[in-house]
Amino acid sequence: MALDRETLDQLVGTVRRFVRKRLVPNETRVEDDDQVPAEIVAEMRELGLFGMAIPAEYGGLGLNLEEESLIAFEFGQTSPAYRSVVGTNNGIGSQGIVFDGTAAQKQAYLPRLASGDLVGSFALTEPSAGSDAASLITRAERHGDDYIINGTKRYITNAPHAGLFTLMARTDPSNKGAGGISAFLVEAPRPGLKLGRKDKKMGQRGTHTCDVVFEDCRVPASALMGGAEGQGFKTAMKVLDRGRITIAATCVGVAERLILDALDYARERVQFGKPIAEFQLVQAMLADSRAEAYAARCMTIDAARRFDQGQIVSTEAACCKMFASEMVGRVADRAVQIHGGSGYIAAYSAERFYRDVRLFRLYEGTTQIQQLVIARNMIRDAERGRDR
Repeated sequence: MALDRETLDQLVGTVRRFVRKRLVPNETRVEDDDQVPAEIVAEMRELGLFGMAIPAEYGGLGLNLEEESLIAFEFGQTSPAYRSVVGTNNGIGSQGIVFDGTAAQKQAYLPRLASGDLVGSFALTEPSAGSDAASLITRAERHGDDYIINGTKRYITNAPHAGLFTLMARTDPSNKGAGGISAFLVEAPRPGLKLGRKDKKMGQRGTHTCDVVFEDCRVPASALMGGAEGQGFKTAMKVLDRGRITIAATCVGVAERLILDALDYARERVQFGKPIAEFQLVQAMLADSRAEAYAARCMTIDAARRFDQGQIVSTEAACCKMFASEMVGRVADRAVQIHGGSGYIAAYSAERFYRDVRLFRLYEGTTQIQQLVIARNMIRDAERGRDR
């Protein structure tokens, strides 16, 4: 581990108290205002939460993935909007730079991302390229010492607030596949970069997404990630493998919160002369939820440890993301069922979480994409004679 056990336990405890004392009491405010309060964002900066996964040499906490997962278990036990505030800076908004950025790019951006002075965003999805990310059509054409970018990105998390986009664009029009894609670090605002209206979503109020439109947007050649063309898709996949594990950890946290809320309600709600927690069919829903959340927690820690050991975890990351995101959907459904009519009322957390968790099965690869990744990797490994 990057931290000694005592220091890690202190950090986890600090985050747990912050979640319970500051974040949970403001969940309704976030839902009503569609915004995380500025004073809470400032507290996140003070706690170093924007730089948890950024190396210490660049001002971050330098947590490895297992340690970050332990934090995500705690952070997940409240509105996902809070995680979204710091999530891109720790994940898809910074890890491409950590993995493949040049020394100059790391020095220019990682310290500012770690402090929270700069908000990062990851621009991959397009109107016609979602699950089939390798088919993206955004173009980046070399003109002397610059690239000129044209195209539209869709559903881009934190785009309304971002000062830095990790952008995937096609630099080789003759290569229609992944090999023609490069990654760029595009600072905002800048001429030719426009933002669409904030998307109105089913849930996760307080998290903001929108289209990002590039119209003859000129960036210097130094913006090319790693200084090499054709490596962008590989960078994106490495970032997504890591991100899928942190999403799984967040799903575990949300599930554990839902289980606690459902258990509290079941112990208090009296029907037929006794608390509904004493009815076996309610107990079955609680037990199934607890077992599934525990399974997802174990999977996540195992995958994170493998990642930290330098193993290729594409299959494990997909397994975690698929199982945990589907699991939290089932837990949310049971939580609403245990609450009965109250579960359909906004005054109870089950209603909000029921809407919020639906997104986990969609972004950073749908459940169906995870299934394809897992199966294709299984077939590939079998053909290579690898014992998995």
